[in-house]
Amino acid sequence: MSQEDLLQNFKEIFKTDNNPRFFFAPGRINLIGEHTDYNGGHVFPAAISCGTYAVVQQRSDQKLQFYSMNFPEQRKIECELADLSYNADHGWANFPKGMIHYFIESGFSIPYGMDILFYGDIPNSAGLSSSASLEMVTGVVLEELFKLEINRLHMIQLGQKVENNYLGINSGIMDQFAVGKGKKDFAILLNCHTLEFNYAPLELTDHEILIINSNKQRTLAASKYNERRAQCEQALSDIRTELQVSNFGELTIKDFEQYKHLIKSEINRKRAKHAVYENERTLLAFQELEQGNIQGFGKLMNESHVSLRDDYEVTGAELDKIVETAWNHPGVIGARMTGAGFGGCAIAIVKQTQIENLKEKITENYTKEFGFSPSFYEAEISDGAKEILRGDV
Repeated sequence: MSQEDLLQNFKEIFKTDNNPRFFFAPGRINLIGEHTDYNGGHVFPAAISCGTYAVVQQRSDQKLQFYSMNFPEQRKIECELADLSYNADHGWANFPKGMIHYFIESGFSIPYGMDILFYGDIPNSAGLSSSASLEMVTGVVLEELFKLEINRLHMIQLGQKVENNYLGINSGIMDQFAVGKGKKDFAILLNCHTLEFNYAPLELTDHEILIINSNKQRTLAASKYNERRAQCEQALSDIRTELQVSNFGELTIKDFEQYKHLIKSEINRKRAKHAVYENERTLLAFQELEQGNIQGFGKLMNESHVSLRDDYEVTGAELDKIVETAWNHPGVIGARMTGAGFGGCAIAIVKQTQIENLKEKITENYTKEFGFSPSFYEAEISDGAKEILRGDV
């Protein structure tokens, strides 16, 4: 949808002739480092060029009006600044409401209400972080509209607070961090325990990142995610009987191999193995990119998927079919699932001349086996959340 379309919709929905301001927050992919965040390890995300747009005008009263082009059937959702409590009937609008709530709770002055139209070109439930994108675009709206001086890390932490405290979703900080601190043509190595981070150049030259959405309903994702967290916590508790360690991110592979016998359950041992080995792979991946070795980076992506499939068991038949088809296709230097798993997306680094051939092959193999088709997105690596000028999109 073009900027002019959004402007026209805004004026019709909010019955105004005023010219609003435009904001954008990207989605994200995680290149490598999956299920390491809550284990105190490293992740390696990058912001992508699809995301969430917000078209906004300040009001002269205390009313907030939200409208999403993605959920037009819910019409305008309204509330007052004086009552930003969670409301199940407000659905998606609880994400921006939560951000406004925590800004005010943190002492920032939001004296007036707003009319906000949202439009996202991230597919819902694809695991590309549409919720963090919605939170962070709201954050930059508040920052710019009311001329607030807020540290970007503080804004990121408020976004996580919306998920953890306001909505009760037990998620880490990676999504908001990638969306808030993204940098064009760079990936971010983030230590989820200390929040230290470094940028690495993502110089793909004649390759591109292809995102493949399995279009499988992610019905198991939440329950299995909680189960994996519990298994890792139990494994860590077992290790601690002899080794003083606060999380698996502190263990080297050598440490793990020396002490893994302490983990009583064989299944929990596999979960812990993934957390430790994946953290090491992520650190190696950063080094490979810094040295411009995209082939070495692709090999680590492949190893990551194998570990997620065999040790962490979160891939599922659909993602495995996509990734294995990509591995066997010329011009692909690496492919893996991205996100929590059990549906959602895979990513592949593909030679530009082979992208259309790969799409056809994946579609053929996938549709034959599962009876429905995947979707494809070619992503550019983008900057983080920001205000955009008319004509920038």
